[in-house]
Amino acid sequence: MSNLSRRKFIITAGATAAGTLLVHGCSSPKSATGGSASPSAVPAVNSGTADAPEVTTAKLGFIALTDCAPLVIAKEKGYFEKYGMKDVSVTKQTSWAVTRDNLELGSDRGGIDGAHILTPMPYLMSAGKITKGNTPLPMYILARLNTDGQGISLSNDYADLKVATDSSLLKAKIDAAKAAGKKFKAAVTFPGGTHDLWMRYWLAAGGIDPEKDVDIVVIPPPQMVANMETKTMDAFCVGEPWNARLINKKLGYTAVTTGELWKGHPEKAFSMRADWVDKNPKAAKALLMAIQEAQVWCDKDENKQEMCEILSSDKYVKAPVKDIIDRAKGNFDFGNGRTLQNSELLMKFWRDGASYPFKNHDAWFITENMRWGRFAADTNVKEMVDKVNREDLWQAAAKAIGQTAAIPKDSSRGVETFFDGTKFDAADTAAYLGGLKIKKA
Repeated sequence: MSNLSRRKFIITAGATAAGTLLVHGCSSPKSATGGSASPSAVPAVNSGTADAPEVTTAKLGFIALTDCAPLVIAKEKGYFEKYGMKDVSVTKQTSWAVTRDNLELGSDRGGIDGAHILTPMPYLMSAGKITKGNTPLPMYILARLNTDGQGISLSNDYADLKVATDSSLLKAKIDAAKAAGKKFKAAVTFPGGTHDLWMRYWLAAGGIDPEKDVDIVVIPPPQMVANMETKTMDAFCVGEPWNARLINKKLGYTAVTTGELWKGHPEKAFSMRADWVDKNPKAAKALLMAIQEAQVWCDKDENKQEMCEILSSDKYVKAPVKDIIDRAKGNFDFGNGRTLQNSELLMKFWRDGASYPFKNHDAWFITENMRWGRFAADTNVKEMVDKVNREDLWQAAAKAIGQTAAIPKDSSRGVETFFDGTKFDAADTAAYLGGLKIKKA
């Protein structure tokens, strides 16, 4: 990680001392609401009642990505206030590293209490793998914020290859660059994060070793397009709207939207410092109720336009609505003649169980980080997941907003199947790791 951080890129420096709240939403509904009652029908929480939160203040952070929407909408639509959290700040962070730093500080020291975050980060932080002095910072995942909606995009220098799911089409050029002493640069948003793992999985599936054949470099999401424009990288993996932005600026094309690698894959999470949640369990539940209600709102087709208009403002994503709206509706222009219309691969916030923090999904992220050496080969995956994943809080919040029907019957979504036919069973992570041809572990 130190090697990556020393690399020079066109990135906007600066730290934002505001809060970052993570929500990786998952629930189970077959429709956008997925429950027997509308959350809006749930009465507001009044101070002085048994359900009143212990505090009304929380500082949450987010990164400028479409999937920060549940936090933004919970703020803009007054859902935090509805459930007694009258003084919640939702503030932009400049990078995932800044998000981590501010979570380490906590709001008492000018940082944040929770955040919109890459799902593996709370595990890496809890284990002391990415914190200062490698000191563990216990974190909880309270919800999944979204599924799908990320992309791997390539520079126009590779337009002739028309690469899609099969990354092996890049191998000859990557090998030639390596032989010439100039490695192919693949940008991701944080070491060990979701985009790092999508990029590595995609390359390795095509016979390209991400440890030896390419340089994996780190760029904050909002800076991806600018760095592609200045030829800083050859490819990047990032959330929307930055893949669409690249295409609208005619600087490259999208090889895959990540749902093509793993349909319905988990992505961001809503995470909070464990000490804050333990001290303020009712407030944590209130925050979660507000975010769940916002996820329901975000997934209604009639709200997509307004959602994108809100996100487009400078204080949030700071991107034109046209860069956000199409993919938010499932309409993909890949920039190389390939398109998808009304696709099921659109970013989901609530429908199809998108908000529920399935434990087998967290297990996959830990196992993949074992694959690339960030966690030890003898890591007790189940024990780690059980410490960080708070599906119990998700369930309590869902019941409180009338979404009992959205609670799945099992903590696992079952055996997951990837685009290359590989299967992941959280009950047998050793078999999964053993079957992978390219790995560091």
